[in-house]
Amino acid sequence: MRTFVGSVLEAAGDYAVDEVKDGFDAMRLLPRADYDLVITDINMPDINGLELIRAIRQHPRHGKTPLVVITTNDRERDVERALKLGATTVLTKPFTGEDLLATIAGTQAPAVGGDG
Repeated sequence: MRTFVGSVLEAAGDYAVDEVKDGFDAMRLLPRADYDLVITDINMPDINGLELIRAIRQHPRHGKTPLVVITTNDRERDVERALKLGATTVLTKPFTGEDLLATIAGTQAPAVGGDG
């Protein structure tokens, strides 16, 4: 799944992607850089996605970073918990590359400016 997500983002051309194999890798990487977006799966080895969301939201550098959670569960309880912990949005598997890009686009702040 992470290979698919990385490939979609890289093919779109607007994204530099750092992939990690599990929650521990994510926790080690987060303090080293600023990220415009974090995508995590709920079901991961070691630190699960919900624990990662909590850690990201408590981190001073990433507290407001948009966060997309991918899950195989569309159970209302899991979705509510992810959102309550601070996920920006939830994307349920299976999904297409177009679904992923549309979800990411929905997490971005609207452009400011223009006439009037």
